[in-house]
Amino acid sequence: MPTAYIGLGANLPGPAGPPRVTLDRAMERLAKLGRVTARSSLYSTAPVGFVEQPRFLNAVAALETDLAPRALLDGLLAIERELGRNRSAGVPNGPRTLDLDILLYGDRTVSEPGLEIPHPRLKERAFVLVPLAEIAPNAATPPNGLTVSECLRRLMENDPEACDGVGKAEG
Repeated sequence: MPTAYIGLGANLPGPAGPPRVTLDRAMERLAKLGRVTARSSLYSTAPVGFVEQPRFLNAVAALETDLAPRALLDGLLAIERELGRNRSAGVPNGPRTLDLDILLYGDRTVSEPGLEIPHPRLKERAFVLVPLAEIAPNAATPPNGLTVSECLRRLMENDPEACDGVGKAEG
């Protein structure tokens, strides 16, 4: 079974409670889509883009799944809805109760309406690369095959302040 790496993020309370509880509930729901084999620490991260909002909690999970990428995305969107996400009311890069993204799916690349794998901004976002490097530093990123650690190193070389807003969450 391929391993999909799922990015999780939240900065608003939802039906489950505060962001930390929402992310825990989302992790529990992920187990219905496959087998969670690793989970990063929680990271407190500064917002990107729309900065007038609360800090985010972010994490990454490794999920072995036999679901096809589109079916996995559908499952992730259902978890988001269940935990209070309303995508129609959102501001790009704005606050949210839950965001679940497929970052990588084995060594596959997918380019379909509404689904890009690897995630198109993966290599630009420390809030994703840092927790991903914690659990899968040697995972290859298609199509060039750079490892996650190499992507993070390149991001920090190109933007030395890229990781300034990313730190392990306390508690």
